[in-house]
Amino acid sequence: MRLDRFLSETTDLTRSFAKKALHKGQVEVDGVIVKKGDMQIDKQAVRYQGKLLTLSSPRYIMLHKPASYISATQDEDYPCVLRLLPEELQRELQCVGRLDVDTTGLLLLTDDGQWSHRIRSPKKACSKVYRVDLDEPLAENVAERFTAGLMLHGEEKATLPATLEVITPTRVLLTIQEGKYHQVKRMFAAVGNKVVSLHRLQIGHITLDDTLAPGQWRHLTEEEIASV
Repeated sequence: MRLDRFLSETTDLTRSFAKKALHKGQVEVDGVIVKKGDMQIDKQAVRYQGKLLTLSSPRYIMLHKPASYISATQDEDYPCVLRLLPEELQRELQCVGRLDVDTTGLLLLTDDGQWSHRIRSPKKACSKVYRVDLDEPLAENVAERFTAGLMLHGEEKATLPATLEVITPTRVLLTIQEGKYHQVKRMFAAVGNKVVSLHRLQIGHITLDDTLAPGQWRHLTEEEIASV
């Protein structure tokens, strides 16, 4: 991490004020005054005005997203999911992927960019499990078509193989390995059906805690973090 960014994340200084503090000689790295913000910081001892600075540990949070909240930092029409967390936790957190405003269920939040990338990267093909309620009973050949891959409108490649588990004629569990825009809704639209409600149950090996009511959250366990 760059020194100027390290300062902005461990103090109340903005990036511009961090640069001014560096220029004034107020920052030491391993006992040596450093005035350039592009120095890379790993395990060195950094002091600002004599105070030792420490970077907080990365945060990993599971949220049971309710409907009518957006998975984005701001919006004019709907509140952001970050409002469901205590104010002191909200800083620097980002959603790991998104859920539509009317979609509920498992949403992960973190300030660890590399961990988030491992989940979102198409190369990792991290599976996601959804409970889907449909407008009409599932046609007989839909599972086979999902397994073979569907060509969605506006896409150049078919979807990766997906798995359908039928619970009732109008309720299924769908497992996909990617996250195209409105993918689940578009997949069922491509086979002549309509999604009535959508609920995410699992991402990779991380399953939504069934003790969490909509709007509630908890920190991930060490095992859940390491599973990514």
